[in-house]
Amino acid sequence: MKKYPIDSIRNVALVGHGGTGKTSLAEAMLYTSGAISRLGRVDDGTATGDFDPEEVQRKISINLAVLPCEWKGAKINLVDTPGYPDFVGDVIGAMRAVEAALLVVDGTGSIDVGTETAWDLATEAGITKLFFVNKLEKENTDFYRTLESLRQRFGTSVAPLQLPIGSEDKFAGVVDLLTHKAYKWENGKITPIDMPSEMEGQISKMRESLIESVAEMDDALMEKYFDEGTLSDEEIAKGLEMGLRAGKVVPVLCGSAMKMVGVDTLLDFIVSSVPSPANVPPVKGVNPSGAEETRAPGDPFCALVFKTMADPYVGKLTYFRVFSGSIRSDSHVYNANKEREERVGQIYFVQGKNQIPTPEIGAGDIGAVAKLQETATGDTLCDKAHPIVLKPIEFPEPVYSLAVRAKTKADEDKLGPALQKLAEEDPTFQTYRDQDIGQTLICGLGETQLDIMVERLKRKFGVEVETETPKVPYRETITTTAEAQGRHKKQTGGRGQFGDCWIRLEPLPRGSGYEFVDQIVGGAIPRQFIPSVDKGIRDAMSQGILAGYPVVDVRAVCYDGSYHTVDSSDLAFQLAGRLAFRAAAEKANPVLLEPIYEMEIIVPEEFMGDVIGDLNAKRGRVLGMEPLGGGRQKIRAHVPQAEIQRYSIDLRSIARGRGKFSARFSHYEEVPPNVAQTIIAQAERARKEE
Repeated sequence: MKKYPIDSIRNVALVGHGGTGKTSLAEAMLYTSGAISRLGRVDDGTATGDFDPEEVQRKISINLAVLPCEWKGAKINLVDTPGYPDFVGDVIGAMRAVEAALLVVDGTGSIDVGTETAWDLATEAGITKLFFVNKLEKENTDFYRTLESLRQRFGTSVAPLQLPIGSEDKFAGVVDLLTHKAYKWENGKITPIDMPSEMEGQISKMRESLIESVAEMDDALMEKYFDEGTLSDEEIAKGLEMGLRAGKVVPVLCGSAMKMVGVDTLLDFIVSSVPSPANVPPVKGVNPSGAEETRAPGDPFCALVFKTMADPYVGKLTYFRVFSGSIRSDSHVYNANKEREERVGQIYFVQGKNQIPTPEIGAGDIGAVAKLQETATGDTLCDKAHPIVLKPIEFPEPVYSLAVRAKTKADEDKLGPALQKLAEEDPTFQTYRDQDIGQTLICGLGETQLDIMVERLKRKFGVEVETETPKVPYRETITTTAEAQGRHKKQTGGRGQFGDCWIRLEPLPRGSGYEFVDQIVGGAIPRQFIPSVDKGIRDAMSQGILAGYPVVDVRAVCYDGSYHTVDSSDLAFQLAGRLAFRAAAEKANPVLLEPIYEMEIIVPEEFMGDVIGDLNAKRGRVLGMEPLGGGRQKIRAHVPQAEIQRYSIDLRSIARGRGKFSARFSHYEEVPPNVAQTIIAQAERARKEE
């Protein structure tokens, strides 16, 4: 694949809801352009973009795939992205590598949550948007119903550029409103035809609407439209290009990836109208002094890493988009985020799982390099003499966690490094050892993502694990003051053991931790044994009073005791401290504490009642509500951690995928007595089973 000048490159992400046919459309575009010689299919695992074993098995896209093709003198880098919400991280990464988002919808008329998410992400990224209404050959599809749904949801900027000829199984062509021409497809071949007479009224109405939309982009166009009532094809194209760049016109094209209808005209439109990297503003970053700096295509080398994958043959593969300058094989680049120099070996153009070696990749293009040591997704690669850090990619925080346990000792030895390698591939996946509960946790955006990570552990690294819901880090505390003696005396012949102390336990405010106070006077306990009493109390606190959870928010006052000049020892006073603590704690009305999380939940207004009802059922306490515009509400609430272990699944069900939330630890609160009884009983059963 040759090097293309920057104005002949088009970078387009295929985005939208799962099941709308993004990967099939990408495959049809590759085949039509001659990039592949055989048309692959998603359902039999032969699609160029779905090459991961989990993708083939599940028949869904899990990773983004870079799929370049050449069309009429231009290079089009298609970036096919997953539609399932658990893998939105790849969609976010793709948005930073392209100038346009092709939102693929099916012709059923419904606007799914994946389409809304893709629209929001593309808008936030400030890139050009266009729609492709796919699957028009299917039963119960209706282009005009779908168009109306798009306009209702996304506004009047949505403007049709094409109309379908025929519907369902008789769908066979499109009318191009821009050129006022009609095309029919037979056996994959496109043929110009006369304008269908039965569509004249619809064509005239839609073309007039298109002209009105593009005339608003320029005062001169508007003036001519008012004077003459129409615009030339060239003027319409000019206004459309201006509207596309400004985001004020979002064109709608149509076709069928399965029947190969509308694919040629889609490629034509991308080449003729989608902005090239040369037609967008320079990328912004920050130099070492902290000042903002821009990089135009002709400036020194600068690239952003938007994806990292572990390739079974070449190792870690780093995908990057070049914004300025160029990168050559067998050279050195500077990672400005890590402040480390990286050696670059062979660089590649990527087409699905295939790497095509190339000596150089220039500004505006997308490529990959293997085996970089320090570089991760979101890092900036640049010229060491001209360092710059581009705006980082902001990925969503994980919202769903599982505890993992290795099945064998051999698996245990390999588990940690394997999890770290998976975390390097996917910034939305995190793993860590939670010392409070003694478990290794894997965290992500949903159940499917973590299921796939467990499968990858076994397939890629030979590590088998068992999963379970993470334990809740309960705590215990006391609610009243109590005193008790701890006396340890043991005589077994020869030197014995003797330690005796009196302590008073006092409750402290929540979050205070533990405090030890020495009030011994007159040498009742020798000074060297006071820390031993403290150590014994701490040991007893770690083992709990009610259910084996650590005790917190307690002041222990050691105020009296006795000793033996021969038999007293460090160990004896440790044991005495433990006995005193347990005896006093049992009299101090111990209670169980649970972690409370502060949640922010954003949902459409129509689901607000159901969400609040569910929070109440989870023992949650709503703190407030705030309208966000666009028919959405933000709900703030305090909810026990034990009740939200699977909240990402619950919210997806309640809000039909249209809700999102964040949760962070807030504080500990006393567990209600009825709930505490269940937790204590479970802990007792677990102790007996050990």
